[in-house]
Amino acid sequence: MNRTTAFFFDEMSLWHSASSHALTLPVGGWVQPPAGSGHAESPETKRRMKSLLDVSGLGHHLHMHSAAPASEADLLRVHGHEYLQRFKALSDAGGGDLGLQAPIGPGSYEIARLSAGLTMAAVDAVLKGLADNAYSLSRPPGHHCLADSAMGFCFLANIAIAIEAAKVRNGLGKVAVIDWDVHHGNGTQSIFEARADVLTISLHQDGCYPPGYSGEQERGRGAGLGANINIPLPPGSGHDAYLHAMNRIVVPALERFQPELIIVACGYDANAVDPLARMLLHSESFRLMTRCVRQAAERLCQGRLVLVHEGGYSEAYVPFCGLATLEELSGVRTAVDDPMLALVELQQPKAALLAFQKQWIDHLAIGVTH
Repeated sequence: MNRTTAFFFDEMSLWHSASSHALTLPVGGWVQPPAGSGHAESPETKRRMKSLLDVSGLGHHLHMHSAAPASEADLLRVHGHEYLQRFKALSDAGGGDLGLQAPIGPGSYEIARLSAGLTMAAVDAVLKGLADNAYSLSRPPGHHCLADSAMGFCFLANIAIAIEAAKVRNGLGKVAVIDWDVHHGNGTQSIFEARADVLTISLHQDGCYPPGYSGEQERGRGAGLGANINIPLPPGSGHDAYLHAMNRIVVPALERFQPELIIVACGYDANAVDPLARMLLHSESFRLMTRCVRQAAERLCQGRLVLVHEGGYSEAYVPFCGLATLEELSGVRTAVDDPMLALVELQQPKAALLAFQKQWIDHLAIGVTH
């Protein structure tokens, strides 16, 4: 069944520069300048994903849009004035390090506002019934950004900004944010951890980023106690473990919470060849996780679902994971075959390790419901 899927993208979002790095290390000293694009958070993963949507023909089935940048008033609902001033000043001066692993270049402030604006427009389109669901190819990403500081390639909290704008403009009530980026969604968690109206769920590689972080015991605080769930998965977790976590923890949590809108922080860096993580997902994993949340949204909130692009650093493989995700959102299958699928399927955990991973997930599920 075809669905109306709105796709929000702007070429300018690909012009954000993270300056001179080799993967995540600043060039200099013993770190040799790279021959290729340099920094892990390269525009090429997003550009190649958008290109595959176009050449596969899927783009013709999507409702393509750009959007206006988020206004200062939109940003100030989440971020402090001093932080925004510091961000703009550094951007205007040509760039530098804005925070922990958060380098920027000239014009990054304006591009980050555009990235937040794309997310806001995607949420608005779904809430107004202009689309069944929506995808925002936002860059730079946002899920690590705190209210008062940049972190981990993230400079504005795109999803949080969009949620707060929708509450003001659309009267939005309860929202669930599911973050399956391989790194913990610490920024989103920190912004909403004392709120009962926003459920935050993060599936992430245990100890990956922030370095050493797990989060198993963190459940929110104050009015938000119980509205934050962390699912730290062991390195090497693959397709079956993620789907087990979705069905055992994520979906039951959504059913208890009864959101009016579901937003996914859609990182692809849990794929098997990502340079910044050690997980084993493939394109069908992202297709089936998307199906899982899409079906939950149809049962719980009239199908209102928005996916917002976060991480994913394999230029070769992110496009196939993204294509599978958007095929599932739109209900349109293309002729594209994932050329790495068979190889990654052979690398999946065998029975003994998979049993351990599922046992760990079942242990986490007991903690969530008690």
